[in-house]
Amino acid sequence: MSNAVQDTLTTLRGRLGGEGGATDRKFGTFGGVFVPTVLTILGVIMYLRLAWVVGNAGVVGAILIILLAHVVTISTGLAVSSIATNIRVGAGGAFSIISQSLGLEVGGSVSVPLYLAQAISVAMYVFGFTEGVLSIFPDASEPAVLFGTFAAVFAISYASSQLASRVQFIILAVVGLSLFSIVMGSFPIGQQEGLVYTPELIGDFSAAGFWEVFAVFFPAVTGIMVGLSLSGALKNPRRSIPVGTLSGIAVTLVIYLLLIYWLGRVATPEELIDTDPSNIVMVNKALWGWAVLAGLLGATFSSALGSMIAAPRVVAALGEHEVVPRGGFFAKMTAEGEPRNSLIVTGIIAFFTLVFGLLSGGLNAIAPLITMFFLLTYGALNAVVLIEQILGMVSFRPTFKVPWAVPLVGLVSCVVVMFLINPAFGLGAVVFTLFIYGYLLRKQLRAPWGDVRSGLFMAVAEWAGERVSRMPEATERTWTPNILAPVNSTKMMTASYRFLRSIAAPQGTVRALGLYPPGRFEDVVDLDELTQAFIADGIYARTTLLETDDFVHGVQSAAEVLSSVFFRPNILFMLIFAGEQERDMAAILRKTESNNMGVVLLARQPIVELGREQHINVWVREQEPDWELSMRLSNLDLSVLLAYQLSRNWHGDINLCMAVEDEQMARRAEIFLSELVTLARLPNRTRITVVQDTFWNALEKTPSADINFFGLPRQFKPDFLRRVFEQVDASCLFIRDSGNESALA
Repeated sequence: MSNAVQDTLTTLRGRLGGEGGATDRKFGTFGGVFVPTVLTILGVIMYLRLAWVVGNAGVVGAILIILLAHVVTISTGLAVSSIATNIRVGAGGAFSIISQSLGLEVGGSVSVPLYLAQAISVAMYVFGFTEGVLSIFPDASEPAVLFGTFAAVFAISYASSQLASRVQFIILAVVGLSLFSIVMGSFPIGQQEGLVYTPELIGDFSAAGFWEVFAVFFPAVTGIMVGLSLSGALKNPRRSIPVGTLSGIAVTLVIYLLLIYWLGRVATPEELIDTDPSNIVMVNKALWGWAVLAGLLGATFSSALGSMIAAPRVVAALGEHEVVPRGGFFAKMTAEGEPRNSLIVTGIIAFFTLVFGLLSGGLNAIAPLITMFFLLTYGALNAVVLIEQILGMVSFRPTFKVPWAVPLVGLVSCVVVMFLINPAFGLGAVVFTLFIYGYLLRKQLRAPWGDVRSGLFMAVAEWAGERVSRMPEATERTWTPNILAPVNSTKMMTASYRFLRSIAAPQGTVRALGLYPPGRFEDVVDLDELTQAFIADGIYARTTLLETDDFVHGVQSAAEVLSSVFFRPNILFMLIFAGEQERDMAAILRKTESNNMGVVLLARQPIVELGREQHINVWVREQEPDWELSMRLSNLDLSVLLAYQLSRNWHGDINLCMAVEDEQMARRAEIFLSELVTLARLPNRTRITVVQDTFWNALEKTPSADINFFGLPRQFKPDFLRRVFEQVDASCLFIRDSGNESALA
């Protein structure tokens, strides 16, 4: 059977059981997991290519290849068994697991290649069946048998999806008989010579190199995910999946190791390496060749049928969540629950794979393609379990636990083996997966479940926060605008949205503090929508709501509490002349000073607002008596930093303005401001304007701007702010440093 048949069996058994009889029709460990796993592993590669592997690599080399393959499959099987006992696995098997942990984007980007591998595997099994037929009828036309077999597989899949679940026990019996015939071929019975050769321990790899041989063999052990998609059809999935999967791996590993020894003893390397369909070693050397042929034909045909039935169900699951374009087309089901559209597309992919294989080398050309895509999927499954274990969240408590080293070994093995097999193709597969991931990110998919991605980043943030707490503070070098914006209505926040975005982007944060009196929650209920808008613009934002009948006390309390959080607010932003009492503002400013927060007060002109959002005037007071720049500017650092933020987000220009008394002071002012531009690394388009007049007269002599920056006196003087605002006839920003900023750092 195909390693994808699990989706088919799940669907079939669910339909057979219906609503009432579902429990009675569920399967146990043997029939539900062990048998499908064994049939998946003991398939076309075992019958047709294991001898070729031994002929190339020798007995020891073949054992090394099988053990290396099982490092991947055993670690992945353990990891898969663990995750399957922690979550409810839905349609799509691996897609469901990965998506529930790392999101639809990651699940889809890995599962699209997995679907292609399953569709391609149809061609691999058809090639295997064709080789079996040609061994019986060597004069038959290979293309005729090949495409005739494919037509039969497609027709049966289109007509009925119940055959795969009905034949698994019959196929298991046939495979068992073929293995018994092989064992009996070890003894000199009748015309059989038995074990007559001394096995060649290390082969010369005359037909293919080590990693090429590995790539051809690896699809033989890709049946470990069968129990995952059967979870809904099992009586006790938490027990059956680990026991059935791991016992299936163990039994088939022993069988493969015994077969390697048997092949090395019954045939010469020349006989083993021959891939002529009319000279299949296992058929020739077994006691009953017909039994081996029966096992080969039964296993390959049922596997091709299972893949053709199951692969469409994987892409249908992808379509249901809009992972693939025109998802509704792929997800569409008939009244009987058949994904006919997906089946037709899968058939087209399999058909062209057959054409490719026929032109380029048949089974040996197709198997490496399947290997690469399965390794990608296995790597992702191991990564899921490893991440879940590292995060250590309460939600991850599987009943079957494995050490974290197990998925780590599986993940590393998958990545290393991919690039050892074929670096160029391995890189291409990764790039292809990343391309799909980027495409899905742009689609902004919404999953009906939660995932652990936020927990992953939270763990990183906690680790970073713990590390930061051990280091000496370097606020000057690490400064970013972390803004606290207290408002008593959503309208006030909406009015400030564009400006806050302009001074916070790209690395700053915004925390909206909604303060509302009892019974007025509706005034701030929509603040979270604005927070989400900031997030959509790439700015970290949060909303905090506080019921209080005292606005000033609410701001003071919030500033006190938030002073100890990781992204501690370092700027208090408020609109002024919007109804706040002057004494209330003075009280708020005193509190922010004690919490080492800067202050930014925006007074906007009601008509012109922020104008064209291009020109910024920054007013600098005269620097008598020393006119020297130091790491701390006198209530100027925050103004310079915010002017820079605003200019790069507005793509505007800065004009440093100063009013002085005489010409001598004007020259010193120009030197000071020029040095400030250089040392603060302000944009080259920054201008300097020095006016020899009083401050109030200079306000009318400087170039007009969309916004003017002024220093906010330590002693709050509302009359000063009001007079400045009225005289410049433009929006004003009044700024007071916290003492932790440095424009020259």
